[in-house]
Amino acid sequence: MPLPLLWIGAGVVTYLASAQLANKKSNTSVAVKPGEGNLRVVPCDGAIVSCHIFGVFEHTGIWLDNNIIELKGNGLIRGISPQRFLQQRSGEQIFVACDASGQPLVSADAAQCASSQLYCYSEYDVLKNNCHQFVWQCVSNKNQTLTSFAELNQSLAVFFGEAVHWQRTAI
Repeated sequence: MPLPLLWIGAGVVTYLASAQLANKKSNTSVAVKPGEGNLRVVPCDGAIVSCHIFGVFEHTGIWLDNNIIELKGNGLIRGISPQRFLQQRSGEQIFVACDASGQPLVSADAAQCASSQLYCYSEYDVLKNNCHQFVWQCVSNKNQTLTSFAELNQSLAVFFGEAVHWQRTAI
C-alpha cells in the first residue's frame, strides 16, 4: 500500500520542481509580462506585438504600417488593424516587446519577412506551426518550432541579448 503513495508523492514533487524551473526560466526571459508594465510605447515597423486570448493564451504578430501581420488559425498570413487583432479575444490592449528602456525590440528583417508572406497560407497547427513560430521566423529567419508564448520569449531574450519587457501600446 505505501508504494502507490510513494509514486504519487514522487509525481507531485517532480511536477512542482518542473513548474518552479519553468517559472525561473520564464522570469529570466521576461522582465515585464503583458499587462504589468506602466509604459506606453508606440510600435514601429517590425515590432513584436501580442494580446491576450481569454486570459489564458497570448496571440502574437508583427507590426507593419500601423497594422499587424499575423498567422490566423486557418493558416492565412494577413495584415489586419489593431482593432481587428483584438476582435473576438478577451484582451483590450496590445503589448509591444521592448528592451529595458522601453524601446521596441526589432529585428532588421522582421517587417520585410512578414510583408513578403502576406496572403500566403501556412499549414496552421496549434503546436507545430502557430503564431509564435511565425513571429520567430520573421525575427530570426530560422524555421524552428515554438509551441508557446514562453518559448517565444525565451528565444527573443537570447536573440536580443536581454529580457523582454512587454509594454502597452500608446495607440
